[in-house]
Amino acid sequence: MHNSGRLPVQSNSNSRPIKRHHTAREIVHRVRDSLTTRVSKLVCAIFLAFLLVVGLITFVLWVSLRPHRPRFHIHEFSVPEATYNPRMSFNVTIRNPNVNIGIYYDSMNGTVYYKDTKFGWKQLLLPFYQKPKNTTVVADELSGSALTVDGQRWTELKNELRVAGMVLLRLEITSNIRFKISTWQTKRHHAHATCDVSVGTNGVLLPTYIDRRCPVYFT
Repeated sequence: MHNSGRLPVQSNSNSRPIKRHHTAREIVHRVRDSLTTRVSKLVCAIFLAFLLVVGLITFVLWVSLRPHRPRFHIHEFSVPEATYNPRMSFNVTIRNPNVNIGIYYDSMNGTVYYKDTKFGWKQLLLPFYQKPKNTTVVADELSGSALTVDGQRWTELKNELRVAGMVLLRLEITSNIRFKISTWQTKRHHAHATCDVSVGTNGVLLPTYIDRRCPVYFT
C-alpha cells in the first residue's frame, strides 16, 4: 500500500489530567457555603432538641395534672324482710385517686331502681370538698317518703326474692363535680355512678358484688 508519509498518532496512556486552579473567589464561596450548611444543621439540631424537651415537659405535666375520675365502690346493700316498713340501706365509698388534685362535689343524690322502675330517691350529701388521695364514706338508707314506689311493686320485688332466691337492683349516684388543680378549678362535670347490686334471700348483698367498682361516666 502507498504510504502517505504521515505518522500514526499514538495516545499517551500515562498523560495526567490537567489541574484546575481555583480562584480566591471560588475558594471563599465554597468555604462560605460549607459554613452556612454547618450553621443550618446546628440550628436545626438545636430546634429539634428544643421541641423534644418541650414535648417531654408537656407530656409529664399532662400525666401529672390530668384529673382522674373519682372511684365508687359498693360495699353493702340490704333489703330487710320487714314489709310493714320497707327500706333499703347501702354503704358506698368514693375515692379521689388524684395525687395533687382535689374534687368539689355539689349536693349528691342517690336513686334505686328495680326493673327500670324508680323505687326511691334521696339527697345523700351536701356540697363538700374531697382532698387528694382521700376516701369518703356514703352510708344511708331509703325509707318512708324517700321510697316512692307503690306497695304492689314492692310486693313484686319481695316475691321474686323468695322464688328466685335473689333480686337484681341498681343504685345510681349523681353529682356535679369540679376538679381543683392548685388555685385553678375546672368547669362542672355531671358525674354519674352506676352500681349494680344483687341481694339474696336474706336481703343482704351477695358476696360477688361486695367491694365491686361502680362504672362512672361524665355528661
